[in-house]
Amino acid sequence: MNNSSFANNTPLCYSINSPPFRPIPNASAYFSSIFSALGLTSNLIAFVVLLKSFRRTHSRSRSFFMIFLGGLVVTDFMGLLVTGSIVVSYHITHFNWRNLDPNCHLCNFMGMSMVFYGLCPLMLGAAMAIERFIGINHPFAHSSSMPKSRTVFMVLMVWLIAGCIALLPLMGIGSYHMQIPGSWCFFNISSKGNDFAFSLIFSLLGLMSIAVSFLLNTVSIVTLIKVCCGQGKNQRRRDHEIEMMVQLILIMVIASNCWCPLLIYILRYVNQVTTEMTADPERDENVLFFIRMATCNQIFDPWIYIMCQVSPLRSLLHKLCCPDDLSRSNTCCCGSASPPSTRSWIPGSTSCAEEPCLKDSPPASNGLAAPSCL
Repeated sequence: MNNSSFANNTPLCYSINSPPFRPIPNASAYFSSIFSALGLTSNLIAFVVLLKSFRRTHSRSRSFFMIFLGGLVVTDFMGLLVTGSIVVSYHITHFNWRNLDPNCHLCNFMGMSMVFYGLCPLMLGAAMAIERFIGINHPFAHSSSMPKSRTVFMVLMVWLIAGCIALLPLMGIGSYHMQIPGSWCFFNISSKGNDFAFSLIFSLLGLMSIAVSFLLNTVSIVTLIKVCCGQGKNQRRRDHEIEMMVQLILIMVIASNCWCPLLIYILRYVNQVTTEMTADPERDENVLFFIRMATCNQIFDPWIYIMCQVSPLRSLLHKLCCPDDLSRSNTCCCGSASPPSTRSWIPGSTSCAEEPCLKDSPPASNGLAAPSCL
């Protein structure tokens, strides 16, 4: 099954692990089917929820954030749809890769999909952290100079960069190979030549994206804490800013826990000295386990958006970030009545002064009946 040579014209993708493979237990087929169905359903529900929320929102910063969330949901949905369909089809039909794909086209496509849909969530998380960092620390510049089209452009650029990286193995930098147990393809994790270079690119880019998210989110949280807990009595808390940061922190934590084991393992493995490109059963088992952990990110992410749109949870967030508003119903943040360009606040300032609330003013965009800090 393994150690196929190039002397018999074995395609590159089958040079390490060559079909046919041993039969896979039914448990693996059920796991893959349930996993894919659950992930697709969760992301579809999340997309509908985000679309309805996007139509209701009147906050520029929130609309920017929801465009990123929409891009993340679409990415996760398509990733599960593309890779899951191939894996489930293999479990159902037990097709022979050598007969179905003698020239490695399908294997290369799946390998590209695994890399593309793996890097996109991490890079989108970093882009969201950058957008929130600018929105919280430089709100006026952010609201006046960043149209929605630029946010869409940033999402498209993330997809383009991830797509270019996924194409590198087809250009000779790295290579896609069949992986055990024979249901999927991924790039060859090796310390030799171009495989070493691509392994480093993938792992370092993923880790750098997580590091950027952690650093910028930390700074944004510190800024929010300073504003929310400032000594000035007229400083008002921005519940929608806190709500977005809570979602972003949860996205970062889940992505870190799901992806860091695989990225760190790749980084450590490629630094080991190996003499030849051969099959490594222990590596195959570890990579399969870590890949399954990483793909859990595509299931957990959509439930963050779904749960944060549930009214009881949003009311709880409002009570936590704006407790004074519940007892001071006669005052509200001036931002709720100001135009989008002036709705933001300056960290450390008291520009969001108390003003009488208009009784006949429309409810806040987040759907809360109580006066908000929006």
